[in-house]
Amino acid sequence: MSPGSPFRFRLERIRALRERRADLARQELARANLRLTGSEDRLRAIDAHLERIRAEQRRAASCSSSIRAEELRERQAFAEHVESQRTRGVSEVALREADVANRSDELGQAAQEHQMLERLKERRRAEHASEQARHEVSVLDDIAIERFRRSVA
Repeated sequence: MSPGSPFRFRLERIRALRERRADLARQELARANLRLTGSEDRLRAIDAHLERIRAEQRRAASCSSSIRAEELRERQAFAEHVESQRTRGVSEVALREADVANRSDELGQAAQEHQMLERLKERRRAEHASEQARHEVSVLDDIAIERFRRSVA
């Protein structure tokens, strides 16, 4: 570093890459959260549909004289189909939650690495400023000493 030179952080490219990685991790986490929300919404819709089906079955069973056994079997088969959709929905939500947790961990790691380089950059900037100030004081001291010598002579 020469006197008067501007501050230059040698790891700037790496710092920028880490910053970009953190930004991408933040975006991926947001997308994972959206997917999770969508899965949860679908599961809630399936739950509501399943509850309506069960309520219909209870009503139909209470009026058993007017409904055929074949129709009851068909309703039961449909209810079981919706229950299997619900099971798949629960599995999907669990996978989405795991994905969100992984993305969150990745973001934490990326942000930590970026912050570490930001702190290093600021420390180096402070060291540079301190060195520049010491150099300026040294130059001013030299000028003052030279003026004093001339005034004495």
